[in-house]
Amino acid sequence: MAARGFILASASPRRKDLLAQIAIVPSEIVSADIDESVRPGELPGLHAQRLAREKAAAVAFKRRGAAVLAADTVVSCGRRILPKAETEEEARGCLALMSGRAHRVHTAVALAMPDQRLIERLVETRVKVKRLAAAEIEDYLASGEWRGKAGGYAIQGRFSAYVITIIGSYSNIVGLPLYETAGILRGAGVA
Repeated sequence: MAARGFILASASPRRKDLLAQIAIVPSEIVSADIDESVRPGELPGLHAQRLAREKAAAVAFKRRGAAVLAADTVVSCGRRILPKAETEEEARGCLALMSGRAHRVHTAVALAMPDQRLIERLVETRVKVKRLAAAEIEDYLASGEWRGKAGGYAIQGRFSAYVITIIGSYSNIVGLPLYETAGILRGAGVA
């Protein structure tokens, strides 16, 4: 079956770059403008899944007849969902919470097909961070690398010096689990 192509429903340049690493290029990129608020009692993995589905549906509605790939990444400590840090105070709080302990990164991937099927995967990666000294937190905050990142850090940058172990997909932490995503896209015949 010939590949039909797909739309990437994402404003994240990292997701486009990750797909390019495995020679998959979307035919178009369209940002999904949805409310990403956490619902009361919503668990991290379920939150990521709901947002990925809603992003795929929002863009599929705009581009009827197209296959639409969407994803959402959530960082959690226990049941607590950490924010996409927009302020130094938010990032400082995330880093302090993760210091010396493990947290989880959940990424949900959803592919909305033109025939109304929805193909989904949820990937979870465990990340253990060293105990961070106050000076290390302040140094990382000064880098600005944390801005807009789930959990207040970017694993592909300076923060990697603080990571003790990763159990699971590295690309999942960056924002898109490549093995699972490639399988979904190729299995559906769109990449």
